[in-house]
Amino acid sequence: MATRAVDLQLGLLDPAREQRGWQVRESRRARRLTVRVFPGGSVEIVVPVGTRPRLVQQFVARHREWIDRKVEEFRHVGPEGEDALPTSVAFLATGQRFEVSYLPTDGAPRLEELAGRITLHGDLDRGPLVRHALQRWLLRSAHDQLVPWLIATADGHGLGFKRAQVRRQRTRWGSCSRSGTISINACLMFQPPQVVRYLFAHELAHTVHMNHSRSFWRLVQRLEPGWQALDRELSRGWRHVPNWAIG
Repeated sequence: MATRAVDLQLGLLDPAREQRGWQVRESRRARRLTVRVFPGGSVEIVVPVGTRPRLVQQFVARHREWIDRKVEEFRHVGPEGEDALPTSVAFLATGQRFEVSYLPTDGAPRLEELAGRITLHGDLDRGPLVRHALQRWLLRSAHDQLVPWLIATADGHGLGFKRAQVRRQRTRWGSCSRSGTISINACLMFQPPQVVRYLFAHELAHTVHMNHSRSFWRLVQRLEPGWQALDRELSRGWRHVPNWAIG
């Protein structure tokens, strides 16, 4: 087994603070301590096997300000209402809006899109499969809309990358690998176009500088003046994402 949850009795939180939703997990794959904050505000600390509790406490103390900020940003998203299915879907990135209807029939849930309307057919009591059909549609839509947009942005700035992929991530809006692959989050479809444009500029800047050095940020400034405000808006972007797209 690659990972296991552990209860180290770390006292990670102050006694006066809410302690629900925090978990420490040992991983044989982990080479260092990492922290993830998920929609809903839950926190997971991943540690190498055999890590001493005091080291985990020190790690949390160093990153406490960042963790608290992310918990507050993500608190509004799920798990409350995560089973609710949409009656409409609005993509801020592209200005598209779709009305959603549900048609109970036999068989596994399946989705059809036609002229600004989405129809879900099948056994609609199988909620997880209905959400999965919506999520697959989101991924297809994001690939069709965002990848050409990214290519056009790169061409406009005279920058290049080797490959683009669209994923449905819960913690990252985008990334760029050393091999030149740019990954973008399908949930960018729910962000305003200027925020998407900034995310593209950010990842394209990483094709030149694989760090967050001063040179990197100077390039971001050249690609997207006023990026600071857009970065702050993106950090709050999960509030635009419906629960069905995340779960």
